[in-house]
Amino acid sequence: MILDELRHPIVQAPMAGGASTPELVAAVSEAGGLGFLAAGYLIPRDVRDQIHAVRELTDKPFGVNIFVPDTSTVDGPALARYRDRLASEARRYGVVLGDAVDEDDGWIGKLAVVREEQVPVVSFTFGCPDSFVIAELQEVGCTVVITVTSATEASKAAAAGADALCVQSAEAGAHRGTFRNADPIDDTALLPLLRKVTAAVDVPLIATGGLSSGADVAAVMVAGAAAAQLGTMFLLCPEAGTNQVHRDALIREGRTAVTRAFTGRPARGLVNRFMNEHTAAAPAAYPHVHHLTKQLRAAGDPEAMSLWAGQAHEFAREMPAAELVETLAADARTAIAEAARRFS
Repeated sequence: MILDELRHPIVQAPMAGGASTPELVAAVSEAGGLGFLAAGYLIPRDVRDQIHAVRELTDKPFGVNIFVPDTSTVDGPALARYRDRLASEARRYGVVLGDAVDEDDGWIGKLAVVREEQVPVVSFTFGCPDSFVIAELQEVGCTVVITVTSATEASKAAAAGADALCVQSAEAGAHRGTFRNADPIDDTALLPLLRKVTAAVDVPLIATGGLSSGADVAAVMVAGAAAAQLGTMFLLCPEAGTNQVHRDALIREGRTAVTRAFTGRPARGLVNRFMNEHTAAAPAAYPHVHHLTKQLRAAGDPEAMSLWAGQAHEFAREMPAAELVETLAADARTAIAEAARRFS
């Protein structure tokens, strides 16, 4: 199991939309953690190019994350009403709303790429692939990780043959990895969620959601995780592809909330005008709403952008990714030693 071979049990979350660059992934893996490319929104050819770019920079293990196509039923009239609602936003920014199309994000092509490239770790978000898909990847040497947000999802993923699970809680920034978009949003925090999942399955777990320090890493390891995954903390690293508007927003004080307003899937980000005005009306329609709002989000106004961030975003610091990994690992060891001393 690759998680057992890491020098530091720290995983850099796959962040779709450009943040997870090959440079960031390679830096994390070279430092002894596990870096992750995000295949979401990319075409298969670009995913392959990024895999090759990582391998030019490191020979250490890394991962690629793929979105599982959503099969939830979409309320067509509600989606049409939301499009009408956003017409004024389009006029405001002088853009044209996108077509609210349904598509599978290049599912078959991306599976072929990671299988042919024999990527060391392949993770899935938004669902659990069929067991034969998992088996085909394992046959070529891929470790398969499924993102889960409940004990029920964890049981399904373990039964399908997953090598490990990424347990994502409500504190996490960006999209929730729920299997079905239409299901109610689970607000269980990370420690109780870990307890529920460890009681339900016996596979290695990667814990993620609101982690920001070495002490947090230590806490989830003591709670039963094999590794800790952080995303928001890596957004300010110079190797990350985070755009400047997002970087500027992260260093300011601000609360986060979960919304479907930008993509039609629940996702946590910094609260802004767009979220306040449209969250209540946004339908559970992904990727339809994602395509609908694409040009609005690209207009460059922080009040109309999806500024994804976890609940502890204010602790993000501008530092090289390797330094961040080393700092988290050292602080985790210190925290574990201090806790042990108190019980001695």
